[in-house]
Amino acid sequence: VQLQASGGGLVQAGGSLRLSCVVPGRTFVARMGWFRQAPGKEREFVAALAWRSGSTYYADSVKGRFTISRDGVTNTMYLQMNSLKPEDTAAYYCAADSKTLGYNPNNAYYSSSASYNYWGQGTLVTVSS
Repeated sequence: VQLQASGGGLVQAGGSLRLSCVVPGRTFVARMGWFRQAPGKEREFVAALAWRSGSTYYADSVKGRFTISRDGVTNTMYLQMNSLKPEDTAAYYCAADSKTLGYNPNNAYYSSSASYNYWGQGTLVTVSS
């Protein structure tokens, strides 16, 4: 399953962008998230949500600036990014976890890239100073 990410671009510091990620067809997902990878750095967690409940989780670096959401009708996840900073420059990847767990996962589960089994292609976000 290939997720479809879009919405990246070039923006000045302080500006906003909204990323989208479409889950194809009738693919079941339980949890979805956004990760990012800057040049020369490891991939890092940005935000995630539980698809049914809408519970959200954020990295400390984006709390209060980014908002993750989903539309169950269009099977689309969004990442609204406000007050962008040059350090937000990265390729952003969306991910989905289709596994049915017998427990409610904690923050560590949501923030680990190993928890997700479907990925989209990266969409590049560049924030100029």
